[in-house]
Amino acid sequence: MIPWLDKRPDFPPVERALREPNGLLAAGGELSPSWLLAAYSQGIFPWYSDGEPLLWWSPNPRLVLIPGHIRITRSLRKVLRSGRYQIRFDTAFAAVVRECAAPRGTQIGTWITAEMQAAYIRMHELGHAHSVEAWQGDRLMGGLYGIALGRAFFGESMFSRASDASKCCLACLARFLDARDFAVIDCQMTTSHLLSMGAEEVPRDVFVSALEGFVAGGAKPGRWPAQPEGITF
Repeated sequence: MIPWLDKRPDFPPVERALREPNGLLAAGGELSPSWLLAAYSQGIFPWYSDGEPLLWWSPNPRLVLIPGHIRITRSLRKVLRSGRYQIRFDTAFAAVVRECAAPRGTQIGTWITAEMQAAYIRMHELGHAHSVEAWQGDRLMGGLYGIALGRAFFGESMFSRASDASKCCLACLARFLDARDFAVIDCQMTTSHLLSMGAEEVPRDVFVSALEGFVAGGAKPGRWPAQPEGITF
C-alpha cells in the first residue's frame, strides 16, 4: 500500500517506493508550485493518467545525463551545424507542452493531462519551467520541457515532428546547462533513445543523495534567453 497525501507535501522517504510498479511512492495532493518544488527537490515527480488519482513516483534505478557527457554522433553534429533548425528557449512553452501531450501513433490518451499542462505552464510563468524548441521558420518542429531547480534540470517530455528535431533540442540544452555549471539532467525513465545520447542509470539512493546538494544553489528562477550565445558543436 502507498500513503495518501492530503493538505501538505509530506512525502514518504523514497526508499519506501514500490518495486512494482517501479517507483510508485504516494497518491493524492495537488499540482501547485509548492508541491511540485517539494517533490522535485526530493527526487519525486508526478505521473498519472485521466481518471486516476494524482500519483507520485521515484523509480530505481534513475536515468540521468551529465550535461558535459552528452554523446553527439557525427550525423547529429552535422545537422546541428547545418542550421536546419533554429533552436530557441522559452519562446513557446505552452505550445511545446501541448505537442508533448498529443497522442502519438496508436496511443490513446496522455499522461500530460489538462491539469498537468496548466500546472507546468504556471511553473513556467514563475521561472521554474523551461522549454527548448526547434523551429523551421515559423513552424515548431520539435521541443522538450522540464523543471530547473538549483543545478539540476528535470526533463519531463519531448516531441519531434521531423528527423533529429528533439535530439537537437537535447544537445543544445546540455551545452547550455554545462556552460552554467548544472550538474545533472534527470531523465527519470530509461529509454534506448536517451541511453544512445549518453544517459546512464544510477541507483536511486545515489541520485537522491547528490540531489540535495544540486538543488541548494545555482541559477535563480527566471526566463532563459531566447537565443543563448556560445552554444557550439
